[in-house]
Amino acid sequence: MNFAFGGSEVFDSPVDRSPNISTQVGFLVNLALARRVYTIDGDLASSYALLSYSGTDYYGFIDQNPNMAAYPAFVEFIVEDIQYSLGIMNGLKFKNIAVTSLHPLGCLPRVTVASSFRSCNESYSDLVRLHNESLKKAVAKLNKEDKFRTKGDRFVIVDLHKAFMTILEKKGNKRFKSPLKPCCEGDCARMDMKGAKKYTLCNDPKSAFFWDEINPTQEGWRSIYSLLGKSLTESLTKG
Repeated sequence: MNFAFGGSEVFDSPVDRSPNISTQVGFLVNLALARRVYTIDGDLASSYALLSYSGTDYYGFIDQNPNMAAYPAFVEFIVEDIQYSLGIMNGLKFKNIAVTSLHPLGCLPRVTVASSFRSCNESYSDLVRLHNESLKKAVAKLNKEDKFRTKGDRFVIVDLHKAFMTILEKKGNKRFKSPLKPCCEGDCARMDMKGAKKYTLCNDPKSAFFWDEINPTQEGWRSIYSLLGKSLTESLTKG
């Protein structure tokens, strides 16, 4: 049995009223414990869970706080909530629990559009660097305090950031000629009142790493997994 916990933000969303990441995790863990969704007896010892955080909180923060001096305290707040969420998941006694590193937010098309998709934003890069360094410390602390692990590290980090950057810097895949430029530009998948498309598409989606302003294409994800592949499997199944 495998679990995947996806959470886009630490704060509750004021737009779509979606719950924050620790609330989502707590809700799903309680469902599992209540056996309302999964049968967990005997399964967890050979199962793993993945917690994915997409960093939505940071976009608004950077817009309001251009001074890097404000970054550390906010990053600490975010990572503490992720650490708390991992602790909740620990209650289910999974064999291993993985969490993704934060991918390069400053290289997403929603940000690189400002440079005509030519370069990543350094302010975001600095913030992401702080986040991932803090996450490593949090995971190390959890592994040190975890009294239930029987062998090896129970909590592991899936390094999405390294995989993204390897491709975006053209070290791992030469097929994306302009990796920062999305295939779909504009208000993707939407039309105006007259039925005209409010977006444009590239000729070959397989030639683009990003589909829209935040999401990789299928080919993009395939390239990411090709880099994570073996190490990801080994990290989640060890112990």
